[in-house]
Amino acid sequence: MAGPESDSKLIFSLDPYHVSEQFGFILPDPLDKLPAYYQPWMDIALRFPELIDSHELRSHVNKMPLLSSRFLKNHHELRLAHLALCIMTAGYVWQEGEDNPIEMLPCNLSIPFWEVSQRLGLPPILTHADAVLTNWRKKNPEGPLTIENLELLFKFPGGDSARGFFIVTLLVELAAAPALQNIPTVINGARSGDTEAVIRGLEVISQSIQDMTDKLNLMHAHVEPSAFYSSSIGSSCLGREFFLYYWTLFIYKMKSDLEKFMIMPTNRWRDNPCMPNGLVYEGVQTEPMYYSGGSAAQSTLMQCLDELLGVKHEGHGGAFLTRMRSYMPPPHRKLIEDISLRPPLTTFVQQQVNEALNQAFTQCVTKLLTFRNHHINIASRFIAIPASRAKRTVAQNKGQLISKTPEQSKGLGTGGSNFMTFLKTVRNETKETALPITSEIMH
Repeated sequence: MAGPESDSKLIFSLDPYHVSEQFGFILPDPLDKLPAYYQPWMDIALRFPELIDSHELRSHVNKMPLLSSRFLKNHHELRLAHLALCIMTAGYVWQEGEDNPIEMLPCNLSIPFWEVSQRLGLPPILTHADAVLTNWRKKNPEGPLTIENLELLFKFPGGDSARGFFIVTLLVELAAAPALQNIPTVINGARSGDTEAVIRGLEVISQSIQDMTDKLNLMHAHVEPSAFYSSSIGSSCLGREFFLYYWTLFIYKMKSDLEKFMIMPTNRWRDNPCMPNGLVYEGVQTEPMYYSGGSAAQSTLMQCLDELLGVKHEGHGGAFLTRMRSYMPPPHRKLIEDISLRPPLTTFVQQQVNEALNQAFTQCVTKLLTFRNHHINIASRFIAIPASRAKRTVAQNKGQLISKTPEQSKGLGTGGSNFMTFLKTVRNETKETALPITSEIMH
């Protein structure tokens, strides 16, 4: 018979996974300063939009001293350093647009970037963990966690819409904190046969997903769709891609007859037609490296919820989502893996023959389905429709007759995948998780 000590080892806890009770996966109280030795990094990263607009970022980086990472003493300093180095790298590669990306990152940037990335277990490229989970602070330290009182540590091209985009994304992550805290309640309740605990946990998770949806919809009030597609080049082109790579889940490239209207794949050198040879990190290795750009698929919270509720993603989409785990902080990706090793929650729910439990589970899946429907609506409003309009405007200005195939009228994802099809597939796979006896509710 198992004793108390062995029973305690079976209890699932969030303690090993760096999950904050208040902030979820967001880095609590991120730093806004590094030790003075690293001020050259901060000086450039803090001027990111300005230096991109003036086409001077590369020249500033080239003059930057080669600094060692050994004076970064703790996790918060490493995260801030990684964010600053990420931003400089994205700007250095794509300052002049897709016509002139560089193929080698200079050693004064690549060597410390590699060192910091290795210490954190993150890739040397801008990720969701950088742009969203680390890149924030309160305007008033004593004030609330609201969109009015939050700002970006490092600004991106795109002005108020860029700020709104990333702060809204941060608020979605923040709204998920109660759901994450109740994952152990559900897992431990199912393990011990405590149906009431599972119901309580699922009800909190359901409300948390609803709050996530409410925060996601703030995108409509705080981001201007036309900001993604203007006729100007330079910083606005760079800014468009920072918006795009999150809510599509794929970085996509709109096909256009006028190069300045083409979406620039600012933050990836894998499966990128503009950089078929990848990127060489000088002083790290002589062979080029290939990394995917930032993506909402790198958000740990959605994959945790999918694993808990038994939502299965198959085919190329499932493989992509699994690959994106390597772009998450190691403790976060480990949480997904450990949840997946638990007995399926659907099996427990079906075995109990408990109507309240069935309803709580179905409500959770329904709320997750609703979130993904709203996500699709946002992707359509902010990406698919403006992309189509921009293509039409370009052709009209050139006096060309528009003849679009279905593929040309839609945004294409990595490797030619259609991002709207991908999002709808993920949504439909969520719908398929409904229990047989309650599946009619999902239709």
